[in-house]
Amino acid sequence: MNKSVMIVGVGGQGTLLASRILGAVLLKKGYNVKLSEVHGMSQRGGSVVTYVKYGDEIASPIIEKGEADIILAFEQLEAARWLEYMKPDGKVIVNTQKIDPMSVVIGDAVYPDGVIDAIKAAGADVLELDALPVAVEAGSPKAVNVVLIGAMAKHTGIEKETWLEAVRECVPAKFLDLNIKAFELGYNI
Repeated sequence: MNKSVMIVGVGGQGTLLASRILGAVLLKKGYNVKLSEVHGMSQRGGSVVTYVKYGDEIASPIIEKGEADIILAFEQLEAARWLEYMKPDGKVIVNTQKIDPMSVVIGDAVYPDGVIDAIKAAGADVLELDALPVAVEAGSPKAVNVVLIGAMAKHTGIEKETWLEAVRECVPAKFLDLNIKAFELGYNI
C-alpha cells in the first residue's frame, strides 16, 4: 500500500515546511518515507514541487504521471500544471489564491479564468478553499501553508493529534501558537 502526495506551489509560499510536517507525520506512523524537493525559480516566485511517497517499501521519491493520490496545491495554476500526475481517483486540494507567473507580470500573458472549473472538468475530485483569509484569521498571511496542510490532514485517515505533534516539532516556538491555530482552522474547513 504505497501512497503519493505532491505539494505544489510558488516559491515563498511555505511548501517546504508543509512537506516537512507531512514527512514527520508519516514517520511517526511508521511508514517508509521518501521526499524529494524540486525547485524551479523558487526564490523568484517560480514553480516549486515536493514529491512525498510513503508505504511499506519505497525505492524512489519520484512520482510519475498518474501516480499522485493527493495533489496539495498552494495556487490555482500550479494545480493545473501538475494535474496529469494525479491518479484517476485522486484528490486535489487547491488554494483559490492566484499568483501571477512571470509571463503575466511582464505582460506576455494573461492569468486564465476558470482554472479550478477546468480542473474539475478534467474529472478531479477537488476541494477548493481560500486559505489566505483563514491564515489571516489565525494571525498571519504566511500561515497559508499550515492552513492547507490542516485541510489535507482531514483526508488522510491519520489522527489529528499526530499532525499536531508534527506541527509542534517542525515549527519554531515563537510561531507555534499561530500555526496550531492555522492547522486547526484548516482541519475544520
